[in-house]
Amino acid sequence: MSQSLVEQLDIDPAGDGTLLVDMAKVTKTYRGVHAISEVDFDLRAGEVHALVGENGAGKSTLCKILAGAVQHSSGVVRISGEEVSFRRPHEALDHGIAMVYQETSLVPTMTAAQNIELGHEKLLTRFRSLNIGAQQLLQSMNFHVDPTAYVSNLGAAKKQMVEIARALRTGARIVIFDEPTASLTPEETLHLFNVIEDLRDAGLGIIYVSHALEESLAIANRVTVLRDGKRVACLDAKQTSRDEIVKYMVGRPLDGPARNRPAAREGHVRRRRVLEVENLILGNVVKNMSFSAYAGEVLGIAGLIGSGRTETAKIVTGALKRNRIHGGRVLLNGKPVRYRVPKQAIDDGIVYITEDRKLDGFFETMTVADNIYLGYLASRRGRRQWLLSGSQRKRIAGEWSAKLRIKAINADAKIIELSGGNQQKVVVGKSLVAEPEVVIFDEPTRGVDVGAIDEIHHLIRTLADEGKAVIVISSYLPEILAVSDRILVTRFGRAVAEFSRAEATQEKIMYAAIY
Repeated sequence: MSQSLVEQLDIDPAGDGTLLVDMAKVTKTYRGVHAISEVDFDLRAGEVHALVGENGAGKSTLCKILAGAVQHSSGVVRISGEEVSFRRPHEALDHGIAMVYQETSLVPTMTAAQNIELGHEKLLTRFRSLNIGAQQLLQSMNFHVDPTAYVSNLGAAKKQMVEIARALRTGARIVIFDEPTASLTPEETLHLFNVIEDLRDAGLGIIYVSHALEESLAIANRVTVLRDGKRVACLDAKQTSRDEIVKYMVGRPLDGPARNRPAAREGHVRRRRVLEVENLILGNVVKNMSFSAYAGEVLGIAGLIGSGRTETAKIVTGALKRNRIHGGRVLLNGKPVRYRVPKQAIDDGIVYITEDRKLDGFFETMTVADNIYLGYLASRRGRRQWLLSGSQRKRIAGEWSAKLRIKAINADAKIIELSGGNQQKVVVGKSLVAEPEVVIFDEPTRGVDVGAIDEIHHLIRTLADEGKAVIVISSYLPEILAVSDRILVTRFGRAVAEFSRAEATQEKIMYAAIY
């Protein structure tokens, strides 16, 4: 597969060991605050160099400087020995650098094939040829995406596949992957790793950014660790361990959440049933989905992508409409409810924290404080407030920024300027400020670093301890096992198995999800 893929991409790689990227004392300053400070970094042909660090450590800034999305303030950047200072992404592309962004930048009104070809169109383009070329490229990477499907109709995982294919279509010699597996299943991740290994063997240089440290150690030759905008270590991936990397990242050892789980709670028979879902049906996506959530309990929902987990959550909260006839029932505290819009669910005390923060989670041109305050105004507590209060806005935003440890230049920083993990924390704060009774987390730690994962897991347990009914949808099985009191497994739009915390294992969950 490697030869056919490389030939198809028309790549002209450098010789093994050639220095492709050399960054010396690179600094980027925003409003007098250092995003990165005097960072050294290099990349050679035929290697995968992993870049790790907590949210806000400067990983994305460093990569965006290389990709031409951000211009560095000082320092030297050399590409194949030539000193450069990119002002626009197309200048980086001209130098053979492509980046797969954590948040997809596809055009939703165009097909997958059109997005892959975007920027490389011929004067006269036949759609049939364009679709065939895209299909061949996707198939060479074992990505099962219909090239004629509109991006707006694709799920998060398939959008990420199209984003990866589009980056490789440029024929770049240097490819930057920023959290490429965040939306992928284990099988799709394996296919991507095969592609990366093929590109590395062909002499390309790969920069791999991920919060999944096990992935970085498995795929990388070297690992560079950033902390607070500075490089603190550059390690041989084969000679280091996850625990050593974590110590460099956070300055202290972390105990994994699975090892620090509180003892299993008593059964839910004596607790109050808050949410009941009975035989939900939505076309061919959700089929007779049924479950209950209890006060003081965390219900984990596991399953493969496309098993109807997210759609069920959106039906419950009014973002999607179940079948009008024989579509099932949703009961909140024993009372049947059917929401036309999510605002009605929020008023009743149900919030859904989206898996796609960029599309559904926040207003990217507004500030951190404004986003959190809007969550308050949209809630039951803020709905009768006719005059906006600057002091109240500042107080509420400050409380939640401190509680969730949101790292920003200041409360008036635009949310688009934050790292992905800190954006996720803003989405969480914007939802929890409503003081809901039922909280649904959809992939709560996607794109979040190990330190913040611990914080979010602790928050989930705290919410349950406060008596809220918490539902966690996650594709990451260690996370499901770490936080859940009960675990529901879905397949083909219905619940197929249920496990208590004591009896659940990754093997049992995966078997139920597949078979």
